[in-house]
Parts: sequence; structure tokens; C-alpha cells
Amino acid sequence: MSFERPFALLALAAVPLLVALWLELERRRRTTATRFASVALLPNLLDARPGRRRLIPQVLFLLALTGLIVGMARPHAHITVPRHEATVVLAIDVSRSMSATDVRPSRLLAAEDAANSFVDRVPSTYNLAVVAFGSHAFVALPPTSDRTLVHTAIDDLRYGEGTALGDALVVATTLGQRLRAPDGTVPPESVLLISDGAREGGRISPTAAALKARALGVPISAVLIGTPSGSLTERLVGGYKEQIHVPPSANTLKQIARTSGGSYFEARSQAQLATVYRHLATRLGHRVENRELTDAFGGGALALLLAGCGLSLFWFRRILP
Repeated sequence: MSFERPFALLALAAVPLLVALWLELERRRRTTATRFASVALLPNLLDARPGRRRLIPQVLFLLALTGLIVGMARPHAHITVPRHEATVVLAIDVSRSMSATDVRPSRLLAAEDAANSFVDRVPSTYNLAVVAFGSHAFVALPPTSDRTLVHTAIDDLRYGEGTALGDALVVATTLGQRLRAPDGTVPPESVLLISDGAREGGRISPTAAALKARALGVPISAVLIGTPSGSLTERLVGGYKEQIHVPPSANTLKQIARTSGGSYFEARSQAQLATVYRHLATRLGHRVENRELTDAFGGGALALLLAGCGLSLFWFRRILP
């Protein structure tokens, strides 16, 4: 929490002073009372002592005063609120290395399955798009709110060659810029990149693409899929087979996420991938706003003050006992 007028908080020093003053007045009142009546006779003069009940209105009054002083300081806080409109672009790597079976049944099929679950968790008011990239990047599905079309586009992805990672990010980060909300503004966009790593081909470098995404205000959350033991089998002429080692490459995806203002995740199994997608779906469904809380503190202080006065009137027939 931050304060627009922090110096107003110095007035909080008055609260303990008031407590000390009230205790001193109570001590003097008891001293004065004993001069005119015997303590032993008080039970015969009063039906019941208020006891600690007398403290409740004073405590409520002090809390109300504290709330008013904090409100004067114009407090601000970052609050998570639901987001009703946004565009999420799934950028999915379909390069040959995604056919490795270290993540069952394969890296791509596991990514598709988890992506379908992710789609079902994203708020229904969001637009979703699918961009695939191998030797080149292409839009498998432009932004739409039709979840059936999104599921079909994900399931229809096929393996390719190369990894035009930078090209795919440029395509993905510009898709949502063409949309307009009813009030004419561009809804926020984010990109979810699923890949096993390094760039292979393409015209634009991943770093340049991440810088462009940052300039557009589009964060890229990168999910690295695969294990260091990943490999695939290549069929050669003459019926021979070649085992090719394809470990995931984390550095490129980490740099993309860091540069664009997004987050980086690693998924070494289908279960981990599903967990990452659930987390991302929850985060994408909300946004963080910086809000002033003056009204909240003022309203709370007023409610406490009214409660204290009401209890005092009900119990003691006066505003403060």
C-alpha cells in the first residue's frame, strides 16, 4: 500500500495520546467517586456494573479516528479485479523436434491437450487465436470467441520443419491490435508461447520480436516443454534410422519472457504442463489495478463511529459513556 499524502499519517500519533488521556480521566473519576461513596455500597446502588462493555464504544471511536486519518493520507493499493475483455494468442511450436516423445505421447500432442484444457478455463468473453510456427509462421485461427473453432485449430496442427520463433511472435503480437472494444479501445492482449526452445530459421530474431511486443504492451508468457533426454528418430535412405538428440533450449524463451514483461515456465511432463496452463488461465482472467482506497477507509470509519454511538445510546443512554 502507498500513500499520496504520507505526512498525514503523523496525525496517528494523536491516537495513543487520546488513549493515555482517557485512562487518566478514568483514574481521576474513580478517585473522585471514592471520596463521596463507599466502594462496598456500590453493589447496593447499581443494578449491574457495565464492566468491559464500557470500553467497546471508546475502542470503536478510536478505530474510526484511525480510519479517518489513514483516509486523509489518500491510500492506494494494487487490487486484483476480473478482466472482461482481452485477446490471448496461443503461439505453438510445430517444428520437428516437437515430435520427441520425452513428454508423452509427444511434445506437440501434450501441448495440444493442455492447450485445449487452457482454452476451457479462459473467460468466455475473451477472444482466442492460434499461431503455429515451423519453418515459417502462420495464423491457424484469427481471434474468435468461438471455442469450438479454437479446439479444432489446435487439434489440426501438424509437424513441420525449422523454428521461425521471432516471426511467430511478430505475427502473434499484432493479431489483437486489429480488434476494437465497444468503446473504441484495443482490448489488452497477451501471448502464450509453447516451444521447446531455440530459433532455427525465420527472418526476425526472437529478441527483436520481444522488444516489439514490449513496445505494444503485449506480454509473452513462455512455456518450455521437453526434457534434456529428448530425442527423435530420423529415417534415412536405405531403411536406416538415426537417433537425434533434441534437448530443450531455455535461454531463448527466458529472454523473450523477460524482455516482453511476461513470465517463464518449464514443463517436463504432461502433468506439469497442465498445471502451468491452469495457473496462466487464472492470471489472464484478472488484472491488477492501482486504486485509491480513501472512500473505503472513510466509509469504514463512519460505520465504526455510528456503531459506537449506537451501542453507547442503547447501553448507557448517551453518545459516549
